[in-house]
Amino acid sequence: MDYGRIYEIVNGHTRFYADSLPMIASENITSKFVRRCYLSDLGHRYAEGKVGERYYQGCIFIDEIESSAIALTKELFEAEHANVQPVSGVVANLAVFFALTDPGDKIMAYSVPCGGHISHDRVSAAGLRGLSTLYYPFDNDSFEIDIDATRNIALKEKPKLFVLGTSLILFKQPVEEIKEIADEINARVMFDASHVLGLIAGRQFQKPLKEGADVMTGSTHKTFFGPQRAVILCRRELADVIDRSVFPGVVSNHHLNTLAGYAVSAMEMKIYGEDYARQVIDNARKLAERLHELGLDVVGENRGFTETHQVAVDVSRHGGGEKVAEKLEAAGIILNKNLLPWDSLKDTVNPSGIRMGVQELTRLGMKEPEMEEIAEIIYGVISGKISEKEAGNRVKQLKSEFNTIKYTFEEHLAYEFPEIC
Repeated sequence: MDYGRIYEIVNGHTRFYADSLPMIASENITSKFVRRCYLSDLGHRYAEGKVGERYYQGCIFIDEIESSAIALTKELFEAEHANVQPVSGVVANLAVFFALTDPGDKIMAYSVPCGGHISHDRVSAAGLRGLSTLYYPFDNDSFEIDIDATRNIALKEKPKLFVLGTSLILFKQPVEEIKEIADEINARVMFDASHVLGLIAGRQFQKPLKEGADVMTGSTHKTFFGPQRAVILCRRELADVIDRSVFPGVVSNHHLNTLAGYAVSAMEMKIYGEDYARQVIDNARKLAERLHELGLDVVGENRGFTETHQVAVDVSRHGGGEKVAEKLEAAGIILNKNLLPWDSLKDTVNPSGIRMGVQELTRLGMKEPEMEEIAEIIYGVISGKISEKEAGNRVKQLKSEFNTIKYTFEEHLAYEFPEIC
């Protein structure tokens, strides 16, 4: 294979997504204003250390970018302190674990089937820190933590850190209630806002820091408008320990081209985030309602299905999540299989659920009528009432009408091919 083939593959990928409905809940599309930073000279440079305290020369312009990014982040999230150096959500979580725990400590988090992210568990970042993860007692019917049972476990086991925020996140989470328990045992509360960061910035979701979380982490490329990296926000009293855990703890150089892209995306979020976040939630709810009307087992009916960008469906009656996700991919609908609270970890290969997100489709300008049409195509494929080929044609036709990025300084085509390719 030569370099030309790589370019062909990149273009093939772009064409594939131009004709598909991207509904992976952890992805979004960036504007050209953000993308311009990717290919800048910043991608070649290093800036170890903090603003004004670098270990290399030549960082005067980088300092200005990072200072702007910090100021915008603190403003968007009403935070006392912000660190914008983590290069991914897992790295941000690992930094917090290093800052607030010691090896051998216990933490409490959601189990993976109940939506927890792997970085909160022993198989990933928490385990690398030497932590033992206890799981919140979870009510499958209400889709909520059992607070009384959690208190009983916490008083006995004395976890050092309570982790909230999940990978499958449909509803607001009990920050205030968990903070009360944490205060009883002198523990801290962390909220992983990776999936809902843009909804929080857009003032359409709960405010974990205001509700009592000591620290909030979040990747910047899901509901937020940014490139793939992350932020950590915390109380002023934790600023030094968090910063030290990021650098020199888990980050050296912090990918300065995407840092600049993040700063631009934060500007976009400041201006357009509220309208965008409101439409995201409206779209997700409409999609869930229509899927339910058509007869699919949409999770969370008793709570209105969703308060975020995500919709989850139990497709165990239709062959399970793997089979359904593959059928939908063949029709140009890109989402993922997902464990649900009633699944076992043994079901990871073929769980009972699928998870979808509407944030990227919303950024392309889709609204409630398009969500209804998408629901009908999804139902048609799952039920076998329309062929994958027919569904694919409908998907291409629909997507052809929505190929422009909205909620940015100047609307533009979403799937442009760089000249180098």
